Amino acid sequence: MRRRLFVMLTTAAVLLVAAVVRMSPVSAVAADPYAYKNVRIDGGGFVPGIIFNPTERNLIYARTDIGGAYRWNQSTKSWTPLLDWVGWDKWGYNGVISMATDPVQTNRVYAAVGMYTNSWDPNNGAILRSTDKGDTWQVTALPFKLGGNMPGRGMGEALSVDPNDNRVLYFGAPNGNGLWRSTDYGATWSKVTSFPNAGNYAQDPSDPNGYLSHRPGVIWVTYDKRSSSAGSATKTIYVGVADKDNTVYRTTDGGATWSRLAGQPTGYIAHKGVLDTVNGYLYLATSDTGGPYDGAKGDVWRYATATGTWTQISPIPSSSSDDYFGYSGLTIDRQHPSTIMVATQVSWWPDVIFFRSTDSGATWTRVWDWTSYPNRSFRYKMDISANPWLTFGTNPQPPEVTPKLGWMTESLEIDPFDSNRMMYGTGATIYGTEDLGLWDSGGQFTIKPMAKGLEETAVLDLISPPSGAPLVSGLGDIAGFRHTSLDAVPSMMFTQPVFTSTTSLDYAEKSPSIMVRAGNFTDADRPNDSHVAFSTDGGANWFQGTEPGGVNEGGTVAAAADGSRFVWAPKGVTPVYSVGYGNSWQTATGLPTGATVESDRVNPMKFYGLSGGRLYLSTNGGATFTATAATGLPATATKFKAVPGIEGDLWLAGEGGLWHSTNSGASFTKVSGVTSSVNVGFGKAAPGATYQAIYAVATVDGTAGLYRSDDAGSSWMRINDDKHQWGNMGEALTGDPRVYGRVYVGTNGRGIIYGDRTGPPVTVTPTVTPTVTPTVTPTVTPTVTPTVTPTVTPTVTPTTDSGCTATYKAGNSWPGGFQAEVSVKNTGTAAITGWKVTWTWPGDQKITQIWGATQTQSGANVTAVNVGYTGNVAAGASTSFGFNGGYTGTNTPPATLTCTPV
Repeated sequence: MRRRLFVMLTTAAVLLVAAVVRMSPVSAVAADPYAYKNVRIDGGGFVPGIIFNPTERNLIYARTDIGGAYRWNQSTKSWTPLLDWVGWDKWGYNGVISMATDPVQTNRVYAAVGMYTNSWDPNNGAILRSTDKGDTWQVTALPFKLGGNMPGRGMGEALSVDPNDNRVLYFGAPNGNGLWRSTDYGATWSKVTSFPNAGNYAQDPSDPNGYLSHRPGVIWVTYDKRSSSAGSATKTIYVGVADKDNTVYRTTDGGATWSRLAGQPTGYIAHKGVLDTVNGYLYLATSDTGGPYDGAKGDVWRYATATGTWTQISPIPSSSSDDYFGYSGLTIDRQHPSTIMVATQVSWWPDVIFFRSTDSGATWTRVWDWTSYPNRSFRYKMDISANPWLTFGTNPQPPEVTPKLGWMTESLEIDPFDSNRMMYGTGATIYGTEDLGLWDSGGQFTIKPMAKGLEETAVLDLISPPSGAPLVSGLGDIAGFRHTSLDAVPSMMFTQPVFTSTTSLDYAEKSPSIMVRAGNFTDADRPNDSHVAFSTDGGANWFQGTEPGGVNEGGTVAAAADGSRFVWAPKGVTPVYSVGYGNSWQTATGLPTGATVESDRVNPMKFYGLSGGRLYLSTNGGATFTATAATGLPATATKFKAVPGIEGDLWLAGEGGLWHSTNSGASFTKVSGVTSSVNVGFGKAAPGATYQAIYAVATVDGTAGLYRSDDAGSSWMRINDDKHQWGNMGEALTGDPRVYGRVYVGTNGRGIIYGDRTGPPVTVTPTVTPTVTPTVTPTVTPTVTPTVTPTVTPTVTPTTDSGCTATYKAGNSWPGGFQAEVSVKNTGTAAITGWKVTWTWPGDQKITQIWGATQTQSGANVTAVNVGYTGNVAAGASTSFGFNGGYTGTNTPPATLTCTPV
């Protein structure tokens, strides 16, 4: 969860626009056709739902929390992505909270989408509907938000199609919005006002972030098909609610009235409710939390629909001291309905446990058993030869093994047409088997990854060096890879040291076998490991350097052009530099904490830093930095890079435009026609051109997309289309220096996309080099000061009656950590478009994660500046930002906060 929030926050922020000098207009945007594929990793994230169609063999869907939805292709045994058309404007649609496949007209499929129910997602949720198995979709917007990446997302399914009258659908909504119904194949929806309980459970009702306070609400809908005939709406329907005292409701009159199911168990939430219509049993798998990361107690129950009798059939009951988990992943073998399976929710150690019963829960067997501790016996064997990285590079001691059987297994599904096939989702992939029947006959069934085509990584950085492997990736949750082949799964993620998330990558431009990476991991797990690592063989092998005190997160890192030295800006720690491979580090003076660092690609003594809208330059190898005179740059959430082969040539992407410097950042020129940009990268020049191809995730002439320029930004071609947008893409972006036209795009949940041109050959007249430098450099230098200064000053000074106050509110705390929220109120008589809050900690507190603002911290002094969506505050109105922090001494709140409009 944490890395996904981080990626979303850093890529979705909106920034203030500053006055700048503009270039001459670019030509009208053109298009260049491309073919796109995923760089294969297979999996890489949580799959909370797998849905088999009950009436069409091999029609299977999978939903993910941040990476969209997929359809199974039996001929290739791979998954086809269905939501790549989702763009930046609706990026939250890639969070899929539920799916439903129509059992009557099997071409119909539905998805309930929306990623966050708090302020992080600016849009309401929607119900998507398709009549061609997800190849195309229609959208019905909802009047509330949905939470595909919120707590409780593994429960369900909340969206369902009536098996007797498929015009009718039900959907269980979160956060007090109750139960909803459609009677026209999902085109329109109305609230079921007779449904009595919207669900009161929240993991932490007082969470100031609005994340853990999310209420999953109405969580699943199950029909008793026997209660009606084909063509008439089902009369008896069971509905699950996230309420520990009232978790199951039923209607027997098609939804006109509802009642709490009598005699039901209390104290837990029914994650799943599955009905066996042959034997007349409703099964519940319950847990004490909404998951998917936790769950310490739970039970499995069987309800006899004919008699109303409840029977506890828990493999290990909650009353037992051996129960340290809840239950989820409930499934029925539809070929043999007395056979049921259930999974633990959550059993992190030593592994997940699957339980199987062939007598409707009267007796159970386990997928593994204890023998003589710490040894275990196994009814399964695992074959991960197709995805060897699933060992995570670990070598655990018994009773743990690698690879793990799974974790966060909320969806465990037996194929309704094939008792031998089972699929289940984990936090890293989809696993499955095709010989499940060996469980009952005493043999070992084989579990293999079944995630080909499903790419769910969040990509934080990408580099494509001029030699060696074509691509090296930095990823959230699974570290990253050296991709020697784009179409083959890499053998192993980065190790020695292992990072949970790689936040930054770089290579030495003149010696590309030298690489550096920085990243995050849980420090308590590996207190002797460093957050920075080096390679001298192009990323095949790594070794760690030392690190200065106080480093907890990787931040950004840059390698000198010749690999002789490195500059590192760990998050929350003063930037440092090292001559050699990090054996020792010295403070880089003049560069603010939290800056983003990059290296010049020609001059090994030249490095750049960017912080708060200022560009900083070092000409002595990172020892000292000085702010350049450049103004008008965006203040936060910016990306900038230096062009290979040209000293001092920089491009900077951010909200409000795209900027170019040819004098080491002394001044920047804004590219006309580009009104906003997320990232920029470079690749091999077009035939006939001398300047590298430029790639940008940007808005050009009013259209957001992925663009390429072959003439140094004078004109742009859109190289994606409306079917290929990949949500909030662009946190990572680079071209290929060896293949003209090839681009690598990082997404937040759809993995790494690479594209190649499919259009006719391109030849560019080599006029770029002689025209760019003489035009930009002399024009910018004399005009920046008179143009920018008079524009900015009159805008600020007339706002005489302006002011703001800031109020600190302590939130949750735990040993060594805490949360807090700061409210900002506009006390003036006119609206403000930005603000800055400063304070001094009385102890050694450090901010580790922030939302709604960006922060810099120097010692005990903290400065927090608004992001775009929190900057505009009307007179008398308020906004807020929040953060997580850490400390080692005492956690006393700051005595005074100062707020200043900016």
